[in-house]
Amino acid sequence: MKKRVIVCDHIHDKGVDILKSAKDIDLDVAYDAPKEKLYSRLADAELAITRSSTPVDIKFLDAAHKLKYVIRAGVGVDNVDIEECSRRGVAVMNVPTANTVAAVEMTMCHLVCSARSFVYAHSELKEKRVWKRENWYGTELLGKSLGVIGFGNIGAKVAVRAQAFGMEIVAFDPYIQPSKVTSLGMTYTTNFDDILACDIITIHTPKNKETTNVIAAKEIAKMKNGVILINVARGGLYNESDLAVALKSGKVRFAGLDVFSKEPATDNPLLDLPNVSVTPHLGANTIESQINIAVQSAENALEVLRGISYPNALNLPIKEGSMPAWASGYCELTQRMAFLAAQTLKSSIRSVGVSASGEAANYLESFGVFATVGALNKSIAEKVNYVNAPFVAKERGLEVSTRKDEGESPYKNLVTVRASDDSESVYISGILFGNESPRIVNINGFDMDVVPKGKMILFKNSDVPGVIGKVGALLGNAKINIADFRLGRDKFGKAMALIIIDNEATQPVLDALAALPEAIRVSYAEL
Repeated sequence: MKKRVIVCDHIHDKGVDILKSAKDIDLDVAYDAPKEKLYSRLADAELAITRSSTPVDIKFLDAAHKLKYVIRAGVGVDNVDIEECSRRGVAVMNVPTANTVAAVEMTMCHLVCSARSFVYAHSELKEKRVWKRENWYGTELLGKSLGVIGFGNIGAKVAVRAQAFGMEIVAFDPYIQPSKVTSLGMTYTTNFDDILACDIITIHTPKNKETTNVIAAKEIAKMKNGVILINVARGGLYNESDLAVALKSGKVRFAGLDVFSKEPATDNPLLDLPNVSVTPHLGANTIESQINIAVQSAENALEVLRGISYPNALNLPIKEGSMPAWASGYCELTQRMAFLAAQTLKSSIRSVGVSASGEAANYLESFGVFATVGALNKSIAEKVNYVNAPFVAKERGLEVSTRKDEGESPYKNLVTVRASDDSESVYISGILFGNESPRIVNINGFDMDVVPKGKMILFKNSDVPGVIGKVGALLGNAKINIADFRLGRDKFGKAMALIIIDNEATQPVLDALAALPEAIRVSYAEL
């Protein structure tokens, strides 16, 4: 029986032709259909190929009730409700490397254009027929320092190309081994101020809580006068309001932008400034990359439907029957504990280990993969998945280990995640009550009983009277409501509170908690 595939958004004809020629595929090319009519064509689809203009949300999934697979033809999956897909057993895959070269070369385009004010010199001559060379004196790249924020697949390739221009490269990425940078004759730094001291800065990170507004007024104030900023990654990594102020004052000499916080960005105030070059999110848009994306999407679709593999699966569901439901629950719990552990560490995670007792120890290999995904999600959420997690961990120097726990435990099945950076370690233990309800039962030796979900403050302190009152008062004054407060104590005069709060704890609040005389360590995490 033929498998039904629906193509919801435009992909290159070469990808469509691959699917059309497959004798086991019933293809519906629906990218010209209005969205309200598209839903009526989803009913029998087993696999959907989408791009950014079709949201794979609850409405989409309700209409596609036979859907098993979604392939996002591109890198970003912002338009895909991965959590809801996972809940319904729909595997989500993307095509993360097909447009790498396109994004790298677009960065270089903005880099060179920004240095030479190319677009304005071009416009003045071609459109206004004005010949005034003195208006557009640029700056040479030779000998200039380029700060690269994020040294992944794209950032590293940008750095190599910029090095060919004779630029000095300074790279900041706390989630890689320094040798990945230094082996190329470049400088690796863990001090973000070293990036801010560069002549030109470019960013190549995913957009998450850690990277949103990573460059704002405070950071710009530390930069050189006349710095050039480039962003071909994600809108919102630079604070656009603060950037506009700096461009107007001349603190930032020029900015090259391919992405914006809100797109389409036709009314963005940055477009009115005379020292900004802009493109409408064209980073992935070359003829070659569009062919690559379409061909890889089509080939991946055939592999999936023929049961060969799940290329670049972002949420690879465990096949029903391959392990008991309670073990699947432990997989999710392990990932959550690893994600929590990674957030509590002060620097880049270097190792993650999983141990398990009882019957749970039979599934340690799966737990190790889920722990790896959780540990890496803090820094590279868009790039790590259950298929490539071991390879990404190896590339980033993350040591992953598993072992059966032979020690005595009051729990039948106990899973523990241990994570370490260069200076400290944290371990978190959890169980499923009744094989259904996940609980964290211990953090670094402090007994707990808490559901691993929500906004959390971990507060370790000297176990003396009055601490709970001080913490509650401080949070109350900051208008932060406490939803739950779990307290553990040890035999050495120490205590740890895990405080679930309704709204986010800002850095000033965390600093105020850390300043309490009884405080030993304060960290914040979101699950």
